[in-house]
Amino acid sequence: MLRGARESNGVSLEEASLDLKIKPAILNNIEEGNMGCFKDIFELKDYVRDYAKYLGINPKKIVDEFNEYIFEATSKIPIKEIESQIIEKQKLEKTAEVRIASPYTDDTAKYKSKSFYLLYLLVVVLVALVIFWSVKQITVDRSVATRIATVK
Repeated sequence: MLRGARESNGVSLEEASLDLKIKPAILNNIEEGNMGCFKDIFELKDYVRDYAKYLGINPKKIVDEFNEYIFEATSKIPIKEIESQIIEKQKLEKTAEVRIASPYTDDTAKYKSKSFYLLYLLVVVLVALVIFWSVKQITVDRSVATRIATVK
């Protein structure tokens, strides 16, 4: 399409190259559809858009066709199958029951909070036992406490 527009406008490839400041090889590869010659697909899309503007073709239409061409060339799943899957998913979403979850109605949140409180209770009990044991060790018959006091 781009080559046909360029030839119908009477513009040579070299002239378009000079006007656009794009190498003639790049324009030729774009006209041939050689995507493998380009490392960056986004840069290629910019070249195609600029080239279409230069030739007086609707750049939005060309970019859309380019996107479809790239998709068909790189996708292993046909676009018709993807479209049918999207439609099927939309139908399922319409018929699916919407479940609203909140901390007051969500069952999973209750179990998580119970386990958190259980862990918290266990830590508090262990800390209390350690404090009780250490106090008991210091004050048994006041013998340990007296020895500590005499050392100081």
